[in-house]
Amino acid sequence: MSTAGKLWGVGLGPGDPELVTVKAARVIAAADVIAFHSARHGRSISRGIAAPYMRPGQLEEHLVYPVTTETTDHPGGYQGAIDEFYEQAAERLAAHLSAGRSVALLAAGDPLFYSSYMHMHRRLADRFEAEIIPGITSVSAASAALGTPLVEGEQVLTVLPGTMPTEELTRRLRDTDAAAIMKLGRTYPGVRQALSDAGRLDDAYYVERASTDREQVRTAAEVNDADVPYFSITLVPGPRPTTPLPRIAAVAAKAADFDSTTVPAEANSPGEVVVVGLGPGAESWTTPEVREALAAATDLVGYTTYIDRVPHRPGQRRHASDNRVESERAAMALDLAKHGAKVAVVSSGDPGVFAMAAAVLEESADPQWRDVPVRVLPGLTAANAVASRVGAPLGHDYAMISLSDRLKPWEVVAQRLSAVAAADMAIAIYNPASSQRTWQVGAMRDLLLEHRKPDTPVVLGRDVGGPTESVRVVSLIDLDPADVDMRTLLIIGASTTAVVDTAHGTRVYTSRRYHRA
Repeated sequence: MSTAGKLWGVGLGPGDPELVTVKAARVIAAADVIAFHSARHGRSISRGIAAPYMRPGQLEEHLVYPVTTETTDHPGGYQGAIDEFYEQAAERLAAHLSAGRSVALLAAGDPLFYSSYMHMHRRLADRFEAEIIPGITSVSAASAALGTPLVEGEQVLTVLPGTMPTEELTRRLRDTDAAAIMKLGRTYPGVRQALSDAGRLDDAYYVERASTDREQVRTAAEVNDADVPYFSITLVPGPRPTTPLPRIAAVAAKAADFDSTTVPAEANSPGEVVVVGLGPGAESWTTPEVREALAAATDLVGYTTYIDRVPHRPGQRRHASDNRVESERAAMALDLAKHGAKVAVVSSGDPGVFAMAAAVLEESADPQWRDVPVRVLPGLTAANAVASRVGAPLGHDYAMISLSDRLKPWEVVAQRLSAVAAADMAIAIYNPASSQRTWQVGAMRDLLLEHRKPDTPVVLGRDVGGPTESVRVVSLIDLDPADVDMRTLLIIGASTTAVVDTAHGTRVYTSRRYHRA
């Protein structure tokens, strides 16, 4: 029997990846599985913080909350839906731990301070070894952003959730020396009312996304209720500030110098979404048109691996997520553009070929996005890149088929493979395998052999344009599924596909001439 794996509750701090502890960074890099929570939009702040410390090939468990408000059709109501989710999420992690894999469950801030980690800890720590790595809390980060002491001497600090009833929040604010109010967002109108009723509004400050490049610090009274995100906090310091608060002073100075005639032209311009393709690997395969769009964007949205290929530009916001949340990623891009951002949605290859263009356009059909312009900029697709390495195996009619059954059932994949094979066309096979999809290549080979000769050429192109590029040609009967992974693209030849060995290597082409019988 294998030894059970270890569960790590990894505190990531408030948002700045440089505030991740040395121990947390080490554990993230070493863990077999990285687990993280998000709402249904798919954007995980925790994963974004941890990304610089993760290594390629790590398994990821994306735990998506079924609800984030109390509106739900679950028979047990909101609590029933959440309890069921936590039970299911815990069993997903338990499967890894039972198999001997270590699991790093990411937690923004500290794992045991208003964190989702504690729900997994309660359900798993009695069965598996578990260790907590503490993290800097948002209270500390917000206090540092404000630049003034929060408590001193014998003063008492009270941490309060903004979800409390306004009357109770008012009472507690009256009875404490200093306060930190968390869980804001839609609760902010009630929080503001409680601060006012307790006579603390004039001494309260608002900090949004502390420690990140989107940090904002203002007086609590001047905040627009509609603009408050969940990741914000209100502080009421115990000692009265004796020096100017640096961020507050900077905002005030900027407001004093503001002149509506000097607003940059882009400030009042409508936003837009541009879906771009980087090409399959080589930097030189990214078109000048795409480079211009990336440079002009205020925000980048995309799968982490593709976002990481785009050079950093000061002031540009990067919203990276995993590759299983396409519709949520599309909605995020459209929402950013609706509020004035110039958004580039980043895909590999061509965005219209098994990539983000379809997801964005499908989501944009929702009436709420009707005024958001969407453009698609083409890119070199992987099939053409692989084909070019051996000649012209796609020189005549051909089909593109994704072997992934994540968004369509395998029965549909098999039906299409049979139809194309019977039609005697070359086939470019995208997404042939992944770490969790390993049997489809063998099934495809066996199905194609019902229609194609055993010596039909098959091109295997892996990481074409990348640092570990390899391209080779085998016969269909000799296609070994073990040689195929998620970075591989296959080209299956037709009856007119020929292989020619030359002094400069193997060449493959599909003739454009058909010999009539």
